Amino acid sequence: MFVSFETHPDRYRHWRLDIAGRVATLSMKVDEDGGLDPAYPLKLNSYDLGVDIELYDAVQRLRFEHPEVAAVVITSGLDKIFSAGANIRVLAASSHAAKVNFCKFTNETRNAIEDASAHSGQRYVAAVNGTASGGGYELALACDHIVLVDDNASAVSLPEVALLAVLPGTGGLTRLVDKRQVRRDRADILSTTAEGVRGRRAVEWGLVDELAPRSRWDDAVRARAEGMAAVSDRPDSGPGVELSPLTRQMEADSVRYPSVTATLDRERGVVEITVHGPEGAQPKSPDELLQAGADSWLLGTARALDDLILHLRANELELGTWLLRTTGDATAVLAAEDVLTRHADHWLVREIVLYWKRTLKRLDVTSRSLLALIEPGSCFAGTLFELALAADRSYLHEGGEPPTRVALSAMNFGPLTMGNDLTRLAGRFLGQTGHVEELATNIGVGLEAQDADKLGLVTAVLDDIDWDDEVRLAIEERVSFSPDALTGMEASLRFAGPETLETKIFGRLTAWQNWIFQRPNATGEDGALRRYGTGHRAEFDTRRV
Repeated sequence: MFVSFETHPDRYRHWRLDIAGRVATLSMKVDEDGGLDPAYPLKLNSYDLGVDIELYDAVQRLRFEHPEVAAVVITSGLDKIFSAGANIRVLAASSHAAKVNFCKFTNETRNAIEDASAHSGQRYVAAVNGTASGGGYELALACDHIVLVDDNASAVSLPEVALLAVLPGTGGLTRLVDKRQVRRDRADILSTTAEGVRGRRAVEWGLVDELAPRSRWDDAVRARAEGMAAVSDRPDSGPGVELSPLTRQMEADSVRYPSVTATLDRERGVVEITVHGPEGAQPKSPDELLQAGADSWLLGTARALDDLILHLRANELELGTWLLRTTGDATAVLAAEDVLTRHADHWLVREIVLYWKRTLKRLDVTSRSLLALIEPGSCFAGTLFELALAADRSYLHEGGEPPTRVALSAMNFGPLTMGNDLTRLAGRFLGQTGHVEELATNIGVGLEAQDADKLGLVTAVLDDIDWDDEVRLAIEERVSFSPDALTGMEASLRFAGPETLETKIFGRLTAWQNWIFQRPNATGEDGALRRYGTGHRAEFDTRRV
């Protein structure tokens, strides 16, 4: 089944977006017959990937198209039910890869909500106006504040262990103890009690922040959202940037955007991704960025790369090795991104930087081997050099006229941190603060092969004689390894240094959920996912592994 990640509010089937001044409301009312697979009805506001694609789109549009929105309320359009979480029938019938990709994308969408709260002045309130189970409660956990209706019936729950023999797949356990700092014994009870926790106990345990009766529900939610909006630094008014439809041409062996192209080699299991640098005059001020809109190179390239990563992850599972290339003028890249550092406090500039940050993070957690090929005519500079730093290996082709160069900018030293809150340079040179400081003295300098090698910015420098053979051998070697072993190895090596909420979520998703989804206790013929709703109890192999 082909999955597209592009949509528009006019085509939403599951969400309604309403804006009143500084507050937006996202109401979830899932169309039971509107799932990606119509064979499985999405009852009780349960969701599949398609529901989350709409949510991701709405979060993006609120950030770019509505600068005046400073608080977002997520609630349900159904009576007495917030969300039953991920649809169990869909999960049970999905392939292993589809399950894991679904969990990964939903995590990234909830991380985007938390990113908006932390960095964009756009905070989120979960107005839980009915029972929130599993992924429904996990969606609430991604918000800054949770209001639960006090009706003696509505509860929050994480029933996956008790009912399905899997884990809350979108960070529920980690957000409970790390983000909300719920005591682990209480989190243990919640996670093994299918019916969940309601009312005053939910507040006492820190599972929600406040209760409100139905008689004053609307007033309580509005007051909380308006209070958050009052302290936001987002502008009170002004034009936003419409996220117009992407210009994308898809063929059997290629995907093309104005500034990004991908060539698919299914015989080798390789995709070659090329990011094209800017051409012509670029915006030099926030006003010019606003005028250029979604077609600006800075925003348009981030959107294209984001869409391509999602497309390849969902639809091209056997292309396990990605070759990252750039083409263009490195000085033009540095000139184009100069507006990002000179006007960092402007809301649109901030959103473009954060979009690049999220897109590069999405690349970091993608289960594919990444090899950067730095060749004559490339433009691995500043923001685009982050692609080389994100790669598992980078090869620089020495020679050419003019010589192949890479360049650092201020963007490499702070704005584009990884999920562990380190820059990719700091992660690459972990514990070598002095060396990172030395690198900062080279900002804006075109570094030729030997300098880049000496500074440790590339894996290897190859001349004309060795280039073709060495690159070919590196690709063939990578393709010959077990994809499962590579996924584990790459995920372990990419995140050196401290743990954060985000790295814990993705690390545990990669390891635990990936493993649990393959165990017969969950997905076997007699497993809990298969038996759920049939009236028959699951049969477990009781041996601990």
